[in-house]
Amino acid sequence: MRIKLNTVVIRGVNDDELADLIEFARGQSAEVRFIEYMDVGGATGWSAEQVVSQREMLERLTGRYGAIVPVAADDPSAPAERFRLPDGGTFGIIASTTAPFCRSCDRSRLTADGTWFLCLYAERGIDLRQPLRSGASDDEIRAIISQGWTARSDRGAEERLSVAQRGALYKIDALRADPRREMHTRGG
Repeated sequence: MRIKLNTVVIRGVNDDELADLIEFARGQSAEVRFIEYMDVGGATGWSAEQVVSQREMLERLTGRYGAIVPVAADDPSAPAERFRLPDGGTFGIIASTTAPFCRSCDRSRLTADGTWFLCLYAERGIDLRQPLRSGASDDEIRAIISQGWTARSDRGAEERLSVAQRGALYKIDALRADPRREMHTRGG
C-alpha cells in the first residue's frame, strides 16, 4: 500500500507550496493528496476566499510541470481524483468544497467518545459507546451500524454549495457549547 500525505491547501498559507509538496512526497515514496479547504467547524475562521479550487491547483501545477492527465480510479469510491505528471509522478486532489462527492461517499468518523458521524457536516452522530458498554452483542452492534448507514441522508457538502453567504459551518459560540462539531475532534 502506498503512503498518502494529505494536505489542506489554504490560500495565503501554503498554496505556493504545491510543487514543493509533490517533490517532498516523491522523496518519501509517497503520494500527496491536496484537499480543498472545507468550511467544517469554525475555529479556523474559514472563508470562501481561502479555498484554492481543484481547477486552480491543476492550472498552477500545469504551469510548473506541463500537461497533467487524469488517472483512472483504482477505487471508484475514493474521494481523491488522481493525476499523472509528464514524468510519471502522481498526486491526488480532493475537491470536497467545489465538487462534493456526497452521493458516492463511503466515509464516516468514529470519535474517541464513541460517537459515529456519517458526515463531517453532521450535527449529530450515532452513539455506539452506550450499546457497547451495555454489553450489546456483535450482531446488535452490526445491526446498529448497518441500519445507520442504510438510513443515512447526509449531504452536507452538497448542501453547503447552495449557501449564498457561505462562512464557517459553526460559529465559535456554537463550538464552545459543543466542541465535537469541530473537524479536528472528528478525525477530519
